Amino acid sequence: MKLLVIGSGGREHALVWKLSQSRRVSKIYCLPGNAGTGLLAENADIPIRSIKKILQFVKEKKIDLTLVGPEAPLIAGLSDLFRQNKLLLVGPSKAAARLEGSKVYAKNLMRKYGIPTAKYAVFKNLYKARRFARLQTFPLVIKADGQCFGKGVAVCKSYSEASNFLEKILKKRIFGSSGSKVIIEECLSGQEVSFMAATDGFNFVTLLPCQDHKRARDGDRGPNTGGIGAYAPIPFLNKETVKMIEKTIIAPTIKAMREEGKTYQGILYPGLILTELGPYVLEYNCRFGDPETQPLMMLMKTDLMEVLLAITGKKVGSLKMEWRKGYSACVILTAKGYPGKYLTDMVVNEPKKTAENLQIFYAGAKREMEQIVTTGGRVMAVCSYALTLGSAIDKAYDSIGQKDIYFKNMQYRKDIGQKGLQKKLWENLE
Repeated sequence: MKLLVIGSGGREHALVWKLSQSRRVSKIYCLPGNAGTGLLAENADIPIRSIKKILQFVKEKKIDLTLVGPEAPLIAGLSDLFRQNKLLLVGPSKAAARLEGSKVYAKNLMRKYGIPTAKYAVFKNLYKARRFARLQTFPLVIKADGQCFGKGVAVCKSYSEASNFLEKILKKRIFGSSGSKVIIEECLSGQEVSFMAATDGFNFVTLLPCQDHKRARDGDRGPNTGGIGAYAPIPFLNKETVKMIEKTIIAPTIKAMREEGKTYQGILYPGLILTELGPYVLEYNCRFGDPETQPLMMLMKTDLMEVLLAITGKKVGSLKMEWRKGYSACVILTAKGYPGKYLTDMVVNEPKKTAENLQIFYAGAKREMEQIVTTGGRVMAVCSYALTLGSAIDKAYDSIGQKDIYFKNMQYRKDIGQKGLQKKLWENLE
């Protein structure tokens, strides 16, 4: 089969890498792709938001199935366009993708169907939002309604912080139309986890739970990013909690979308927080996570192509997932300045041969002649596998440095996966 993977990040490189191992795959295209996908697939220089050009490309190349990495094409309606043309695509419809495209829609859905989430209120008016915030207990979480690429959420420790952020969203319109509405919600405490499921709209299978690292600096400090490290599975997430998540969040969400007339097909990815009262939903995503996909692909034994065909063929109920025993850790190397204005055009030192059970997944990087040059904020993911989490973490970090995987002015967190090693944390959640 001929496949198309849409996107240009480390997630897409990992998906292409995994799909290239399938006997059912004869050819892979990736648009626009990156330095890594170009080694395993044929890159196509088409913007991910140009959905009509993507449709034309798929028809010209006679592609059998398309997998969408980022949310933007799904929110724009690429899935609907493909189905109108009787083409196979893994990803929800435009209506179903509102789960990620509108935080207000998602919160209202959860309230209607009793899916656990933080208490909240929605505002369009700055004066009313400020008046409400002044009467609340801090910290508070404030979220812009639409897509803001990880920058539309702030945990405000005081009324002054809340007031300033509300003004930026509702008056200064720093997020444009994505900030036409805001959510003010209670701040929940607990460990955050990424929990993905593959669904055909009726049945589902869950993937291994992951833990992402959003903050730019060690100790969960600094600005939010798109994610600069992850590991899987999570040692402190026991089978009972997994079953609770499936029963109280995954299954009810899929059923709710069906009852709303917006059957959800694809990867459903709620970001969760483990509170004292159980798991709560922080937000929904309508696709594979990045960088969580990288360690998941390192651990998945099941042919990813079988998962995709089960989704499109409505056969997820008979799908059995197999995973390697052990752990995978993923450390993202970023350009200096990320997530703000960052440096580009740094030459990457690419090792001729990586260690066993170690993979580099490129993101913001391109090939120029015989060199790899940085183009984005998140440049590459160093992803490892080992039987223990500690060994996986050590393997990833041991490969980073001037004599191995390196580019000038690179930045990365030094504490990826450490929460999974804290025995005290496990005891508190048992």
